[in-house]
Amino acid sequence: MATYCLAVARVRVALGTGARRFHVSAAFSAKAKVAMSRFEPGSSVNYEKMHENINIVRKRLNRPLTLSEKIVYGHLDNPAGQEIERGRTYLRLRPDRVAMQDATAQMAMLQFISSGLPKVAVPSTIHCDHLIEAQIGAAQDLQRAKDVNQEVYNFLATAAAKYGVGFWKPGSGIIHQIVLENYAYPGVMLIGTDSHTPNGGGLGSISIGVGGADAVDVMAGIPWELKCPKVIGVRLTGTLSGWTSPKDVILKVAGILTVKGGTGAIVEYHGPGVDSVSCTGMATICNMGAEIGATTSLFPYNHRMKTYMEKTGRGEIAALADQFKDDLVPDKGCEYDQLIEINLSELKPHINGPFTPDLAHPVSDIGAIAKKSGWPLEVKVGLIGSCTNSSYEDMGRAASLAKQALDKGLKCKAQFTVTPGSEQIRATIERDGYTKILSDVGGVVLANACGPCIGQWDRKDVKKGEKNTIVTSYNRNFTARNDANPATHAFVTSPEIVTALALAGTLNFNPETDYLTAPSGEKFKLEPPTGDELPSRDFDPGQDTYQHPPTDSSSVKVNVNPSSNRLQLLEPFDKWHGKDLEDLRVLIKVKGKCTTDHISAAGPWLKFRGHLDNISNNLLIGAVNIENDAVNKVKNQLTGEYEGVPDVARHYKANGVNWLVVGDENYGEGSSREHAALEPRHLGGRAIIVKSFARIHETNLKKQGLLPLTFADPSDYDKIHPDDKISITGLKSLSPGKPLTAVIKHSDGSQDRISLNHTFNETQIEWFQAGSALNRMKELQ
Repeated sequence: MATYCLAVARVRVALGTGARRFHVSAAFSAKAKVAMSRFEPGSSVNYEKMHENINIVRKRLNRPLTLSEKIVYGHLDNPAGQEIERGRTYLRLRPDRVAMQDATAQMAMLQFISSGLPKVAVPSTIHCDHLIEAQIGAAQDLQRAKDVNQEVYNFLATAAAKYGVGFWKPGSGIIHQIVLENYAYPGVMLIGTDSHTPNGGGLGSISIGVGGADAVDVMAGIPWELKCPKVIGVRLTGTLSGWTSPKDVILKVAGILTVKGGTGAIVEYHGPGVDSVSCTGMATICNMGAEIGATTSLFPYNHRMKTYMEKTGRGEIAALADQFKDDLVPDKGCEYDQLIEINLSELKPHINGPFTPDLAHPVSDIGAIAKKSGWPLEVKVGLIGSCTNSSYEDMGRAASLAKQALDKGLKCKAQFTVTPGSEQIRATIERDGYTKILSDVGGVVLANACGPCIGQWDRKDVKKGEKNTIVTSYNRNFTARNDANPATHAFVTSPEIVTALALAGTLNFNPETDYLTAPSGEKFKLEPPTGDELPSRDFDPGQDTYQHPPTDSSSVKVNVNPSSNRLQLLEPFDKWHGKDLEDLRVLIKVKGKCTTDHISAAGPWLKFRGHLDNISNNLLIGAVNIENDAVNKVKNQLTGEYEGVPDVARHYKANGVNWLVVGDENYGEGSSREHAALEPRHLGGRAIIVKSFARIHETNLKKQGLLPLTFADPSDYDKIHPDDKISITGLKSLSPGKPLTAVIKHSDGSQDRISLNHTFNETQIEWFQAGSALNRMKELQ
């Protein structure tokens, strides 16, 4: 394999674009290692090490490898000795870097501080994108966020400086767009404390969403554990054209696989159709792969990625990727655990929803389906942007439709909002005229932040409980997620379709066949959207919003005010007492879908993400109680009164009563937020017993010393009543693959015994015994 063989070269590596260019000394040697610290010390591209690991594993397995396997196994801590079996064994991996958004970074950094370590061991960054509420417009909303969140931003900035972490200030953009523009590259393994981290797969990387405790492990230099993923292949043929966009690929796949069909697997796109998808389009597809429960998604390295890296100042990395291209594509003859085939030439525009991202409909059918289902036809608001769809290409295609409408004197009938994904995108689309077109058609440009996509939206046009429809280019549409209104019917689709439906003001509009009416009375049909994949000129970097960690941070102070209601230093959780768990109360038996939004709501609660006790006041307030079909109303078995879920949990804890939660399928789907695991642990929870778990949430529960258990027989869910007491036995001999037993003690004196499965390995059992993964880390220091 060819490598760069320069002894020492001083090269100019463009980091980002424009104002963010700097010089870095890079040794291009036989190690084929390019320094790309971007901003943090120690970053590098080391393809040769990955290549060596791949060869070791290929010889051991004696078979062709998928691309996912090449990158994952290429990052093994011990490629020669690691047991490898897809879907069964746990891999010990060495990720290249960590990215954290501000809502999850608070708890991650608090845990890192608790570890007592002086610096992070791998390049890491914090991105301020979650705490900015959409209210009026970009400038006003950003300033308000800086004022309201000053204490948190100061904590994150100083903690980052103290421990060697790069810090992207408020207004810089959404974490996933910043990572794509600056840090992702083919073959890198990156973990991020956000479920949509797989966005980086659009640049051929393995980018995985995790909880903060996992990030702490990697930042501490500890090998990171991941169950060896299965690999789902999606073979693309044909070519995208007309109204069909990259978003339609994942909307279609979500309809096929459902919200849990990708659990425990990496989705690997391949085939001749890949070359018709732009690099940022690939990122869109990978981003929303989180909604099918996939560990991550990715595409093979191709010319689209190379062009994007060159345009974003990473030409040296692209050139090196060319030299190692064989490691950045799947082997011929590799086998997938499941194979899906999609002909892009036949794929039609899709729209998914409401209330779940896997309810897929062709746009041509949605009007009739909405009428039949009783969903509101009037589109109240159309929202484009977010981490999923805010690229230059996305904005250009939306603007091409807006321009057609403006030429006919037509503006949006619905409210219309535009969220740029990064400061670079904001500045570039403003320079190139897209912003003016989108504003002129009725759009309000919001801050470079997550905003309404995560519930940071001070919506005023409808009252809570009022039935209405919104369409977004986002990735997730759970009940009440965007605006805290459970009656809002949210649909996800492409930015192009959002723009068309906002112009029409109704779901009952198919832009491929239907006509709009101009103010003059003229009827016209929109031409299919067009837009450049990348700007003809360089990207405009906009304002410099990056803080580099200082070389000497000894004088940096990180202060947490003991009386703060936003931040709280962590106390260690109690160790397992060495006995079976006896007579646990059922805090709540959850009915139906229970996402991390149900377990630990976002929106206004985001401000408490750094204060465990305060954020715990939202524990399971969105979950439906099977006893009464109510939310946040459960019976306190000690008093007989019905109260809020967190109130009952606190009362049980105060009285020394441990408790558990009973749930349904795919419990904990959605966000990576570890608060959904920290809160039950903090308030006295000991176990979560469900039919099945979402991957990230199950791991987060283990990290915090809880027992995530599944019914060996799913019908045993029906044997548990809200007033039962449950004992979990067999804990003294807890071992991998050995089920536990639950003794269900009913109020009439009868009992049931059921078997409970778990996925603990030896290391994870040590977490449980120590009380948490962080406790175990301290024990080993």
